[in-house]
Amino acid sequence: SERRSTMAEAEGKEDKGGGNEKENEKVDEKQVEKIYDVGCQVSCKTSFDGQQHPAEVIHRRQVGESYSYYVHYLEYNKRLDEWVESTRLSPITSPAELLKVDSLKSPSVLSPRGSGLLDAGERKVTRNLKRRYDEIHHTAPAVEDLTPAEQTLEREHEEKTKVKNIQMIELGKYELDTWYYSPFPQEYANAFKLFFCEYCLKYMHSKKTLVKHMHKCEARKPPGKEIYSSIRPPSLRHKNPICMFEIDGKKDKRYCQSLCLLSKLFLDHKTCYYDVEHFWFYVLTERDSNGYHIVGYFSKEKNSAEGFNLACILTLPSYQRKGYGKLLIAFSYELSKLEGKVGTPERPLSDLGLVSYRSYWTRVLLGLLRDYKGSLGIKDLSTLTAIRVEDIVQTLQTLNLVKYYKGQHILSVTPRVVEEHLKTYKLGQEVKIDSSRITWEPHSNPSAKKNK
Repeated sequence: SERRSTMAEAEGKEDKGGGNEKENEKVDEKQVEKIYDVGCQVSCKTSFDGQQHPAEVIHRRQVGESYSYYVHYLEYNKRLDEWVESTRLSPITSPAELLKVDSLKSPSVLSPRGSGLLDAGERKVTRNLKRRYDEIHHTAPAVEDLTPAEQTLEREHEEKTKVKNIQMIELGKYELDTWYYSPFPQEYANAFKLFFCEYCLKYMHSKKTLVKHMHKCEARKPPGKEIYSSIRPPSLRHKNPICMFEIDGKKDKRYCQSLCLLSKLFLDHKTCYYDVEHFWFYVLTERDSNGYHIVGYFSKEKNSAEGFNLACILTLPSYQRKGYGKLLIAFSYELSKLEGKVGTPERPLSDLGLVSYRSYWTRVLLGLLRDYKGSLGIKDLSTLTAIRVEDIVQTLQTLNLVKYYKGQHILSVTPRVVEEHLKTYKLGQEVKIDSSRITWEPHSNPSAKKNK
């Protein structure tokens, strides 16, 4: 019996010792939780597809005993940057993954200048060539091409805006994940979620405050002047008629500043928050029995020396992929026609803005080339559409519909080639504006009167 008790004690000690080993292993696991430095490359499981993707750690913060990390996915636009827990990160170790990360970080991938600009054997890029490439592709100038003062400002902007501050907003019946940093006043700047009145654009911290505000707010449409109103929805796939409002940034400064702060959440480079008095804002809405619901907008400088007919454009994510981006662009050109001018948007365009403009220019030009009876030159196209000659040439070059002959660009078009292109673009499906329903007159230019 003594032997049995001794053996039992020994087994008990072994069991106890085994238990201690397991507990020690758990402690060790906590102690060895990997901490990633800002700037390092990792593999991260994304929230948008649940797969592992190479990413860079932009920022980190301590949450209790652990860390959370703000990451940028190297293969994707900055709008998908997000905060993640450390459990979703893992080191990149395989040679294939390391090679992929290096290729994604190289200038040939991150900068349009690095690809398609030169032949493989050439490495020297002249300043002239860079500028011409930037103008054609509407890309922002590289930091090294800016003046020292501009370089400082650009780097400060990048540093300040690299981490998204507001994660989510509620606007009308929609809850939207934000894409980018926006410079809200300090008391709102770090809120996880903001609540907007969709009519006056006042923003608040809580749903309760928004509900109280909605009982008091008398606005059911944007301020300013209604300059366009459709009788019926713009196409069969739309439910409600649309209206456009022109708002003076000087007269309705608070609304326009709120609009700029809202739009900055979905635009990477948007900086006219403090400068709204020098711009007109054209706000597109859908109209129903409850009021006028904001869809998107474009802004326009009151006196543009460069002939820009649009400064900034945004369709809210809840209304994207419905043709509203092209409708806003079309409206800016309708205003240019009424002014008797040709227009072009400010550069650089956002990635989504560039896609919308190229599609709009292509559709308008192909439709005109198909329907116009008689001979047309490039200047004729510009006069009829209010699109700048350079934009027309670049668009037709991508379609191989223009040739350079004896120092000038000439059209090289046949009905068969136009019809082939039209099969791709399906002109009947776009959202159209009834120009006869625009009630707008050009504004007088005070500076022009002074010059006279």
